[in-house]
Amino acid sequence: MQTPDLFADQPLDPHIAIGAQAFVLPGCALPYLDALLPAIDAIVEAAPWRQMVTPGGFTMSVALTNCGALGWTSDRRGYRYSATDPQSGQAWPAMPAVFSALAQHAANLAGFSHFQPDACLINRYRPGTKLSLHQDRDERDYGQPIVSVSLGMPAIFLFGGQTRAGKSTKIPLKHGDVMVWGGVDRLRFHGVLPLEDQPHPLLGGQRINLTFRKAG
Repeated sequence: MQTPDLFADQPLDPHIAIGAQAFVLPGCALPYLDALLPAIDAIVEAAPWRQMVTPGGFTMSVALTNCGALGWTSDRRGYRYSATDPQSGQAWPAMPAVFSALAQHAANLAGFSHFQPDACLINRYRPGTKLSLHQDRDERDYGQPIVSVSLGMPAIFLFGGQTRAGKSTKIPLKHGDVMVWGGVDRLRFHGVLPLEDQPHPLLGGQRINLTFRKAG
């Protein structure tokens, strides 16, 4: 798989196009951190991290939880959204106002107005953790974008094509960076290379990723 490094020889700009309707917004989440990080802690306290099982029976290396009206889940029956946490039987924690504000702001910057996310998947990566190439296909409306927020340790995001075998571009993501993709780019394959052990001054040896979607 060819993975050219998109930003290898150029400085980051405030607004970087990586597709016709896909963008990186460097540092977009930084102004929200004072409210964002305590909100994440509260969600994890109510719905603790867990490593779900794939339909094929494999345990995911990425730990996750959710907030919002719907939460993404996986088990031997398949991938799907659920209004309740399968571990507790209770509703997922409500989406904090700061989450919605950040997601809507980033979507607007990328040209997707009126984005109203009802689901936020929160992933925790440790050194060596990766995410294989996949599409986000469990949502009802592909007309809504994906908003992905990176916090903590840096990562290399793979942004591929419309097929798994298509070429992927390596996109370096740092603490506070936000990616938005939708429209003609909505179903592009994407993933994360194994994380290198580069502890972050604030979050230590982990990367927290918030993925906002309109799922229902």
